[in-house]
Amino acid sequence: MNKLSAPNIFIWCLSGLILLAFIFSCNPQKKIIKEPIKDKGADYLFKQLKTNEIEFNCINIKFSADISYNNSNNSFNGNLRIRKDSAIWISVSPALGIEAARILITNDSVKMLNRLGSTYFAGDFKYITSMLKADIDFDILQSLLIGNDFSSYENDVFKASVDGKQYLLSTVRRGKLKKYLKNSDDSLRILMQDIWLDPDNYKITKVRIKELKENRKLEAEYSDFVKVDTSFFPNKIQFIVVDEKNKIKIKIKNYKISSSCPLEFPFNVSSKYKRVKEY
Repeated sequence: MNKLSAPNIFIWCLSGLILLAFIFSCNPQKKIIKEPIKDKGADYLFKQLKTNEIEFNCINIKFSADISYNNSNNSFNGNLRIRKDSAIWISVSPALGIEAARILITNDSVKMLNRLGSTYFAGDFKYITSMLKADIDFDILQSLLIGNDFSSYENDVFKASVDGKQYLLSTVRRGKLKKYLKNSDDSLRILMQDIWLDPDNYKITKVRIKELKENRKLEAEYSDFVKVDTSFFPNKIQFIVVDEKNKIKIKIKNYKISSSCPLEFPFNVSSKYKRVKEY
């Protein structure tokens, strides 16, 4: 197993936790249920999807992750905290429980603290899209981390079908809703997307996003759901990102999930730390 170098620890963390590609384990005993598609189609499935999404104000998750990047493999433990629609906080400990990195993401900013190298970064959200070369906004990131659908994008552009033992919603053009457009760049956010649903509980089991220009594919699947308050959270998550040159696979296991508020999102930088322009 290769060791994760200090400067690259943020790449691993953000690639793993932002570019989510989730793989859900299907139940081979499930029956194919076609009637909702015949009778009510995509509108009915989306209504059920939204009804069964995770409702939260705060989320605190402790997790472990295994990442493979081409021929390199790494593992780490972490703590993920989310305040709905406003902040995502990640603490990463590669070994021995010693924190190595801390990340704070808001709608318009990104801060990263590298304790191994005594450096920190502060910039706007566009740094994530630039680093990952993917058109991701805060809404997409938040939704993928917990297994919800994107809240600020069109829902009426999908077609419904059955794929094996699951429902499938597909579209070649899912644009951002006008009320969420802040500048001309946002209008370019068009997704080619597939969403698989469990026919029993209508939870999202798999998401696939394609970017034809870059020949890049992001997949996400969820499994082993547990009930927290009134919602079901995935205990096992796998993310896969593939382009013409690289393949990233991230397996995540959530082992403690809480939805209690309030949560703290500490991000204090020592005067001894050096600010860097990028990681």
